[in-house]
Amino acid sequence: MEGPAAGEPAAEPPAAEPALERVDPGSVDPATRQVLADPGWQRLHPVTPLLRGWKTLAVIFAVLVHQNFEHLLEPERPSWQLLAAVGGGIVLLTLLSVVWGVLAWRRTRYRIDAEAVHMESGVLFRQQRRAQLDRLQAVDVVRPLLGRLAGLAELRLEVAGGAGGGVRLAYLKEEEAQRVRNALLAAAAGVRYAEGEEAPEAPERPVVEVPVQRLLLSMLFSGLTVWVLVAVAGAVAAVFADGGVISLAAAAPLVLGALGAAWQRFTHGFGFSVAESPDGLRVRRGLLELRSQTVPPGRVQALRISQPLLWRRPDWWRVHVNVAGYAVGVEAQGEERLVLPVGTREELARVLAVVLPDLGTDEAPIDVVSAGLTGRDRDGGFTPVPPAARWLDPLARRRLGFRVTERAFLSRGGVLRRYLDVVPHERTQSLALQQGPWQRRLGLASVSLHSTPGPVAPQVRHLAAEVAAELLQEQSVRARTARAAAGPERWMERGTVPPARAAAPVPGERTAAPEA
Repeated sequence: MEGPAAGEPAAEPPAAEPALERVDPGSVDPATRQVLADPGWQRLHPVTPLLRGWKTLAVIFAVLVHQNFEHLLEPERPSWQLLAAVGGGIVLLTLLSVVWGVLAWRRTRYRIDAEAVHMESGVLFRQQRRAQLDRLQAVDVVRPLLGRLAGLAELRLEVAGGAGGGVRLAYLKEEEAQRVRNALLAAAAGVRYAEGEEAPEAPERPVVEVPVQRLLLSMLFSGLTVWVLVAVAGAVAAVFADGGVISLAAAAPLVLGALGAAWQRFTHGFGFSVAESPDGLRVRRGLLELRSQTVPPGRVQALRISQPLLWRRPDWWRVHVNVAGYAVGVEAQGEERLVLPVGTREELARVLAVVLPDLGTDEAPIDVVSAGLTGRDRDGGFTPVPPAARWLDPLARRRLGFRVTERAFLSRGGVLRRYLDVVPHERTQSLALQQGPWQRRLGLASVSLHSTPGPVAPQVRHLAAEVAAELLQEQSVRARTARAAAGPERWMERGTVPPARAAAPVPGERTAAPEA
């Protein structure tokens, strides 16, 4: 079902079709009632304990075997007795794990209404979670390998509020998970349908598909390949140095770690595709574990576009984003926040048209981005750092700088690995001015824009102290004005109007800014 774009007024549908209505707080969403058949508390799929418990059983088996491996090889001891003891321990722990998993499953239930997703869990300690739909930041449908064999999927709801604020429904039937996802996105957008009508899946328009060949070449032309080669060369050199297996065993963790990182990057980027739909940005990827992410409109808090040194000749780019709600950790640092693992300049322009369609300039977003990634000094309308910064960062000084447009703040840097950070004004959480001892001596300071936790940490280093102080003051005004003019969290409610552009001054309009 086609829906209006984010920020545009909802068009009045024909009389013959069900009209979009504003969600009435406290009422049960008919689409969700249609999905769940019963608006009360629901349980997860009965196979959930098995899918969750196999990892625990594998760890128990590995620990017991590792602790008794040497004793099993001793000829003077009757190995059958030890085998019986180890087997009995495994059986006992397996039974305890199964009982605990069943109890945890029976104590876990969830309920969905028009305002929030409620979840209760816990055996010894009870836990209740409430995820507000108007604060919904992303919806992920995850299909692990074993889950796909059983026809099950996990539904992950990420909401604003930091780590631990989301809800994970694992596991549901794949069809049910998809229907619940559609109903949640419709309710989060402020749309509901006539009584008894099921929320359909919104149509999508393909934007980017990353070929496997390009993904492999991008891994070859990256620092990860160097890490793998160094690890393997070190292991081989250690073996030839003393001719023993001990050196190989000592170097094995380094080799396995490097190969594991390479494998993880490949599996996370395999089958990567980006699509645009009325309910937001859709990202699909995965080899063994299939993941389908949906980020509703306006939920991208910050964006980083980067280009490693070896990617300059083929002109490839990578895009990370910050999205509120994703946990801080390994996932947050890399692959979970990717919206483009490796793409051409044309594909980057298409992704920007979806994520940040308007930067508040007369130029196309791709032109602004290109100037930020390849330019120096004042190229592209950026404000550079003063010459005194060469004492603190002689290599990257000419690349450092910032630009403020009507809709966003941009900062650039990097020599070997170029990067450009973009933060919409209304998504600025807070600002900070920092000045170290050497910066004080040189009359310099750095300005940081705080976003939600993630791989993007915007900062402009080594500005003139006067320029940094003025930037801090002006950017706080821009952020406050943009937040006041931003649209509603439920982006498809009737009467929604496009968010007004911030009325704060831009660099070209400054009158009291000192020269750097």
